[in-house]
Amino acid sequence: MFGFGQLIDVLKKNPKKIVFTEGSDPRILEAASRLLASNFLHPILVGNEDEIYASAEESGFNIRGAQIIDPKSFDRMDEMIDMFCELRKSKGVTPEQARGMLSQANYFGTMLVKMGIADALLGGATYSTADTVRPALQLIKTKPGNSIVSSCFILVRPSATGENEVLAMADCAINIHPTEDELVEIAGESAECAKIFGVDPKVAFLSYSTFGSGKGEDVDKMRNAAHKAAEKYPDLPIAGELQFDAAVSPRVARTKCPDNAIAGHANTFIFPDINAGNIGYKIAQRLGNFEAYGPILLGLNAPINDLSRGCNASEVYSMAIITAALA
Repeated sequence: MFGFGQLIDVLKKNPKKIVFTEGSDPRILEAASRLLASNFLHPILVGNEDEIYASAEESGFNIRGAQIIDPKSFDRMDEMIDMFCELRKSKGVTPEQARGMLSQANYFGTMLVKMGIADALLGGATYSTADTVRPALQLIKTKPGNSIVSSCFILVRPSATGENEVLAMADCAINIHPTEDELVEIAGESAECAKIFGVDPKVAFLSYSTFGSGKGEDVDKMRNAAHKAAEKYPDLPIAGELQFDAAVSPRVARTKCPDNAIAGHANTFIFPDINAGNIGYKIAQRLGNFEAYGPILLGLNAPINDLSRGCNASEVYSMAIITAALA
């Protein structure tokens, strides 16, 4: 099962460039210094070179060898502005407006990915999820066939056998009240993400009802979404609607739904809304002693991920590896 060593091995074979939009933040600099000591991931720091080096020296981090790109002196800015205006022409964005927006690190960093200068982006150590997602939606856009950006958390806990127990939970951070069709999309993207972490996905659409034991619109939504997902992804094991205990406990599943092969063995969980998802993953993290990695943004044309503003350098380092591995 999943360990970071597996992702690092993948990246060693094909090293990636990842842009950090907050280049002078001490947490970013500490993570960048760790990455620079390796050979599998090349950090690009956005910001003023003198300020970044001064911050690194003050914090005691060696970032020698890092690529630093300052929007104010970027030698391909005219090319970036032209591309930005073309991408936003439906909104009538002028070159003057584009220049102003590209002075912001989140837009500038996203354009570095769009131009192929970087393979992936990690931001949000000092600004909101919306400020990471908005430029990504406007410039990177969703993959063909996808209508939304969603997210999942990967939860990891060492087990008694010595292997890590790994679960995927979605959507816990982006879509507040997903529709049936959006839940189908979330399930497909989450299952693909889970595979990257060594999970053989068994998907449960969660509810307060197990196969009709409860009634209500929310039950109908999860049951219908599960049926639609099973039709769309015929090779993916999917069950729903299921209560959480029936999804994870073989003993409970034998009582509540004895004829279902996925019940009791699910490892990829689709929540009905952001309330349930956010509460659910945090219960697993705080009371179940799982490490939670994410939110991992899904459905975009390139890997762009968001940090928590309360993150530490170790979390930045881990999310950098995850984000690059998605590339």
